[in-house]
Amino acid sequence: MSYSLTIEPIGEQINVEEGQTILQAALRQGVWLPFACGHGTCATCKIQVVEGDVDIGDASPFALMDGERDEGKVLACCATLQSDAVIEADIDVDDDFEGYPVEDYVATVTRIVTLSPTIKGVHLKLDRPMTFQAGQYINLVLPGIEGSRAFSLANPPSRADEVELHIRLVEGGAATTHVHQQLKAGDQLSLSGPYGQYFVRRSQPGDLIFIAGGSGLSSPQSMILDLLEQGDTRQMTLFQGARNRAELYNHDLFQGLAAKHSNFTYVPALSQAEKDDQWTGFCGYVHEAAKEHFGGRFAGNKAYLCGPPPMIDSSISALMQGRLFERDIFMERFFTAADGAEETTRSALFKKI
Repeated sequence: MSYSLTIEPIGEQINVEEGQTILQAALRQGVWLPFACGHGTCATCKIQVVEGDVDIGDASPFALMDGERDEGKVLACCATLQSDAVIEADIDVDDDFEGYPVEDYVATVTRIVTLSPTIKGVHLKLDRPMTFQAGQYINLVLPGIEGSRAFSLANPPSRADEVELHIRLVEGGAATTHVHQQLKAGDQLSLSGPYGQYFVRRSQPGDLIFIAGGSGLSSPQSMILDLLEQGDTRQMTLFQGARNRAELYNHDLFQGLAAKHSNFTYVPALSQAEKDDQWTGFCGYVHEAAKEHFGGRFAGNKAYLCGPPPMIDSSISALMQGRLFERDIFMERFFTAADGAEETTRSALFKKI
């Protein structure tokens, strides 16, 4: 049995199978509803039921208060339909969002590469091509690990039948420990995607600044490769931050791109460079490298940030001090198990991307 769901204010109508959550149904039919945790604890996916019968499911009482339940509010990641329904959701319509539906895939590990002492490059062959926008992510299921983990795609959309992931080892993290210590070529894994609202807004004018830290390089790598393949002529500058040279992975790749493309500039930065007498690049944090390169003035650019929360927050402060504002800054923050989630979500400083 399935029910009809109308999503306002966009007027989109989708089918929801019995037992399927509203969020699952929407994503799998190319309709993006805001969400973060995916299991009823953060309230990002809160929506208003206008008509119909809806089961609220296992929503946390902290994320969905009693008064809100009485008002007809539910969490899309938990709620299931008991009849045809109409809901209202806080949806930002973005003309650059392609809205590719989420699908399930079977993937075979083809190779695992050591990118740095703490980051593995995992390459997967899909059972069929996945259509996605550069910057989006997938949910990966690992054997013996409950639930799924979100990892950004590092390959460009032109390589649609394969997946490249950059996976950092998280201390005490069951999923990343499995990847670093047990996963091997030939293993088969399940994944779903694409997810996310982190992608280049191609219709917006302005040169592009990418600031990445740690395994947060994955999304900017996908974006930059895609833009250069498509012949985008805007100036692009990548600032890559790491503690030391051993952690500064894919350095040769981006040096090669900078040599080949006159509109691409690569600026690596080491925060512990004082311990390396041979390093001749920028010494300091990655947001400081951006400030020095642009003379502290960022107006007229669009900035895309990806990495750990402290890097994101420092970069936002530097960019805004240099006259770049919310409408010009897009981001993906990487949380680990120590933060309570192994997935990506938005900066708490901004309400919307």
